[in-house]
Amino acid sequence: MRRKNEVVLWPVYFDSSKGRSAGRRLPKNLSVPSPSIQMLEKAVENLGLKYEVFPEAAYSRFPWIKAGFIITEKGKRSKNQILKEVAAELIKISKGSS
Repeated sequence: MRRKNEVVLWPVYFDSSKGRSAGRRLPKNLSVPSPSIQMLEKAVENLGLKYEVFPEAAYSRFPWIKAGFIITEKGKRSKNQILKEVAAELIKISKGSS
């Protein structure tokens, strides 16, 4: 179901341990290893975006892994801009927890 003015964010989009064919949407230098739905939620929250979490959902290429996803508002930004903003925030979060 496509929702207008909203973007779906799956953790695999930001996973540096996955290849593009497995669902990663960003270059490896903008990705983090094995991001969790909690990390993704914190990144979206830090950016001040409205969001909704669906923790029991499975990405279509990995139906046996219930990683969850987040739907967030798009606003006047493109999906690619939102992905890059969230990725930058994920990098900050992952470096802070190391």
